[in-house]
Amino acid sequence: MTRATTRKAADPGEQAAVPRRLLQHATKLFAKKGFDRTSVQEIVEAAGVTKGAMYHYFGSKDDLLYEIYARVLREQTSQLERVASSDAPLRERLAAAASDVVVSSIDNLDDNTIFLQSMHQLSADKRKAVRAERRKYHERFRRLIEEGQASGEFRSDKPADLVVDFYFGSVHHLGTWYRRGGPMSAREVGDQFADLLLSMLRPEA
Repeated sequence: MTRATTRKAADPGEQAAVPRRLLQHATKLFAKKGFDRTSVQEIVEAAGVTKGAMYHYFGSKDDLLYEIYARVLREQTSQLERVASSDAPLRERLAAAASDVVVSSIDNLDDNTIFLQSMHQLSADKRKAVRAERRKYHERFRRLIEEGQASGEFRSDKPADLVVDFYFGSVHHLGTWYRRGGPMSAREVGDQFADLLLSMLRPEA
């Protein structure tokens, strides 16, 4: 009875490990060979599972690519919501949100780079879903800027939409130049980015 119970208790963890392994190895293969040149067979062999096991969690290679990015975006959205809804002063909340998204982007640099390079190969429905989720994130970030513009804490002569697009254009560009082991840590880069954003929003004297 105890042995059987132990096996049953371990099953959920073992099941959760399968999609993690598939995503981990798919990310490595997509980075090495490219999304379009990586086969499902190569992914399942690298992950040590059967095709049946993969299709239990992911309906297609498209689904793997989508989840690589969606997982990161879910984490970023959750963190943004925690920061944005806190009782901290507005400048601190925006600085934390701006720095955090840089840190999480660097922590998941391969995932983000692969997705941005391969997004055009997703089905139209998947691309639409990604854009919708990313738009929600940007809108939440934008509301922090609009809050400061409404109160006079931030300059209001620059449209909040334009500020957000400008900032995240820089964030999405991280994969082209950031190298681990360089002179600045992910958090240092994030804090510098946040400082630049807040300087740009500072009202003119």
